[in-house]
This record gives sequence, C-alpha cells and structure tokens, in this order.
Amino acid sequence: MRLRTTLATFAAGLAAATCLTAGPAAADSAWPIAAGTTATPAGGHACSPAVSIDRFSDALDKTTYQGTFVGNLSALAVDSDGSLAALSDRSALFRLDPKTLRPTGVVPLADENGAELDSEGLAVAGDGTRLITSETEPSVRRYSRDGRILDRLPVPDALRVAPAGRATANQTFEGLTLLPGGHRLLASMEYAISGDTPGIVRFQSWDRTRAGHFRLAAQYAYRTDPGLGVPEIQATGDGRLLVLERGFTAGVGNTVRLYLADPRRATDTRGVDHLTGQAGVRLIRKTLLTDLVSCPSLGATAKQPQPNPLLDNIEGMTITGRDTDGRLKVLLVSDDNQNPAQTTRLYHLRVRV
Repeated sequence: MRLRTTLATFAAGLAAATCLTAGPAAADSAWPIAAGTTATPAGGHACSPAVSIDRFSDALDKTTYQGTFVGNLSALAVDSDGSLAALSDRSALFRLDPKTLRPTGVVPLADENGAELDSEGLAVAGDGTRLITSETEPSVRRYSRDGRILDRLPVPDALRVAPAGRATANQTFEGLTLLPGGHRLLASMEYAISGDTPGIVRFQSWDRTRAGHFRLAAQYAYRTDPGLGVPEIQATGDGRLLVLERGFTAGVGNTVRLYLADPRRATDTRGVDHLTGQAGVRLIRKTLLTDLVSCPSLGATAKQPQPNPLLDNIEGMTITGRDTDGRLKVLLVSDDNQNPAQTTRLYHLRVRV
C-alpha cells in the first residue's frame, strides 16, 4: 500500500513508542523485553534488547529482471525448495537466490479474468502452492508454481471493500502467514473497517480441509499504535506472531515497529459486528520488540527525509531460520512504489522471542 498520513498522526505514533495506553490490547510496557531476553543479542548491531540488525542491501533497487521491474515488493516467503519468493504488488512473483538475493525467476500473476492484482500478502504451503492476497476486493487466491489459479478462498462480507462490505480500498489484506503445521492461514487487515474503533484491526483465519481447500475459521482483533497500520505478520512457530506496524508522514519519513503478538487467548470476533473495545472481547496481546528508528544506520542513505536514513517503506517480512543462539533470522523488504524518492531495501535482523 502507498502510505499517506499527517504530521500530527506521526507525532502521536512516536509518543506511543514510549507511553502506550493501558488496556486489553496495550503493549506490556513502554520498552518491554521479550520473555527469555536478558541482554542485547550477541553479534550484529543492537536496535533493542531483543533485536539486532546484521546488514542491509540496496542491490535490487531500480533493477529489472527479464524485462520486469524488480520493485514494489510487498511480501517475502521461504519457498518449499529453500529459495525466497518475493511478491510485487504489480502482479509479479519473483524467485530470489537465498544467498545473493538476486532474482532467478519471475512468474506473472492475474485474477480469473486475466486482470492484474494489487498483490500484497504471500504464504507458501508445504506443497509449493502460493497463497496470495489482493487488497482491492479483497481476495485470497491459491496459485500453482507457474501462476495458475487453483482456488479462491471465501472472505467475510464485513471485510469486503465498500459498498459490498465495510472495508476501505487499499486498506485490507496486507499480511499473510501459515501457522505451525500449515493447516491454518491467517491474514491481517491493514486498517480498521467502518464501524470498528480506529486502530482495532481484524485478523482473519482459514482452516485447510483434507481436500486442500480453505474454509473460514476464527477471527481476532489487534490494536495498532496510533496512526499505524499492519503491513505484515509472520508466525514464529510456537503459536505467536511477529507483527510489523508502519506509518508515513511526508517531510518526516517512516515509522516502523516490530511487535511480538500472541493470539492464543484472544476472543473469536466473528460474531462481533462492531469492535469498540467493549468488555468481554480480549484483543491480541502484543509486546514491543523494537522501533526500527533505534537501529544503527549502518551507513545507509535515504532519498527523502527519514528519522533514520536506514528506514524506508518496509512492508514485507519472512523468517528464514534460526541462528545457533535460537534467535530468529528475519528478512525485511521495503516497497519502493517504483518511486525515485524511495528505495527497495532488504534488511537482515536477528530477533529473540
């Protein structure tokens, strides 16, 4: 999604990093340390007690591969063959070498009528099929490796873009992840739907049947920091999630925060028409891991104002493995919107959860 917010919203978001509202969905403290973390992670460059950054790369910025622009990247996933899949929101799915991060293949995507998608979320199933969201309807489709549509998942009426539902175009399914075992798929709305309190976004899940199709399952609610949306989520392997929150202010730059979230005791909100923070609805608990403005810049440069030149429009995230200390290896990517003032940048983090 291409972001536009106000300076006041950005300032409110910065304030939230150090003074978060108490309540069912609030972070556990102003700068909490994730369970099991007692010190700055060894190796890398510390962003917080739980997160360090190893390096970044701008090698893909403003490049092409086989005539296709390598940018507009909105999602990452580890493929079943060990390579990386990188999704462009302009209907292209790239294969990247996991070591060099260079493209080695590209597959065009389309809807049932051959039209382009606003493709935002990506998950790769164990059988190699691709689950891909488009945020304009919104939709979730299952594709073969060569880009053929295999299935289209049902979407609750309320999450459809108005007038069919209560969602706003370009503010729907952004994050997508498969939970442990690969039988449950979870998608995050980027912003709240009409009738819900601003900042409370819905996470929708589907369960995979024995026939390989997906049916609607539980829905949860998550509260973002003021003015921020959810561009990506990733399952950690133990039932919890990494959640990216992001915002942008022209003339100031990006806000990007990484949270650890736990949906396991959250209320199933499928039957709750309007989420207003009412009693009896337990929202997903979250703990701040880092605000990326706190990361060392590592010599990065920015093409537009940023509170830290390392930052850009970070939108995609995947977990590529664990290091010998048990920390998650996390890869982030920024969406340059094919804009000369933005950068396609890949970030290598290590995260202790």
